[in-house]
Amino acid sequence: MVYLKSFTLLNEKQEKVCMPERKIYNNFYPLGIFPPKGLESLSFEPVTILYGGNGSGKTTLLNIIAKKLEASRKNINVLSDIFDDYVNLTSLEINKKDLKEIKIILSDDVFDYLIDVRTINSKVNRRKEDLAKEYIENKYSESTNNIDLFKEHEHLKDIIESRKKTQSAYIRERLRNNNILQESNGETALSYWQNEIQDHAIYLIDEPENSLSAENQIKLKQFIEDSARFYDCQFIIATHSPFLLSITDAKIYDLDSIPVKSKKWTELNNVRIYYNFFNEHKEEFD
Repeated sequence: MVYLKSFTLLNEKQEKVCMPERKIYNNFYPLGIFPPKGLESLSFEPVTILYGGNGSGKTTLLNIIAKKLEASRKNINVLSDIFDDYVNLTSLEINKKDLKEIKIILSDDVFDYLIDVRTINSKVNRRKEDLAKEYIENKYSESTNNIDLFKEHEHLKDIIESRKKTQSAYIRERLRNNNILQESNGETALSYWQNEIQDHAIYLIDEPENSLSAENQIKLKQFIEDSARFYDCQFIIATHSPFLLSITDAKIYDLDSIPVKSKKWTELNNVRIYYNFFNEHKEEFD
């Protein structure tokens, strides 16, 4: 689905409007980034990828589009004084029919989620250790004859349960969030994307490959393809992952080229480096 059809940036002459002589700015970000690249406008597909190395402007471009779209975000992003003035002068073409959500997701959002899960895991693990001690104490307590059945009813139930069940069953039934313990960081990051992406929405995503193994990057690639094809989602992704760059029918803007051009993923320098490296070592795979 294509909701956002096109986006127009400022040319060199328009950028000067953002700098009235009597106004003082701390810096001029994001001025001077895109005119030297010959990039004035972009057209979009269900999946559009902004490719480039560090300093290429792909994250800046993502933030400009997100600001213009008034996309929701989890963390407040403090940019330059001039940023809002720049965004106000940009223009876009969009069809909002059936569009439910516009959201920008940064790699920091995923890291924050992983830290939250890790915190939960540590608490669950501590609770797990306490339950293991409780199980041993209850299972091998000498007698229940002296227990006040009215005051110690719950304790008596625990003793009886510990003698009927294995330690793992006893602990598992008393633990909440036990499913979180079953996931590695990579699996947790993948589940984050699966939970975050809903139907009929635009998602602007910055380097989603972070924290994902090659195998999970391929799973994310397939998930994005399915979300675009079957659930009417549109994606604008900043990445240099060869797995995500290979998303079927994705339109890729190479921000490292001057002027910026749309290219096939197999033409991109980063992908060619991987290809040449493995090609040089192909005999070792036989």
